[in-house]
Amino acid sequence: MNNNKKLKITSKPPKGDDGHRVFSIRITDELYCQLESLAANTNRSRNEIIGILLDYAVNNCEIETKP
Repeated sequence: MNNNKKLKITSKPPKGDDGHRVFSIRITDELYCQLESLAANTNRSRNEIIGILLDYAVNNCEIETKP
């Protein structure tokens, strides 16, 4: 029996087109250790912890304007 079904492989979107961006930051050793501890204690990756914390901070901050 001849199976003429073709395997279709779609192209992968270019980096950054998945709704995420990659960038680097500098943090203190103390903050790094705190992030590592949070990750270990919650069984989440450091990346997940940073994303959760940034999302919370952005959605719960206020900008004060000078009078």
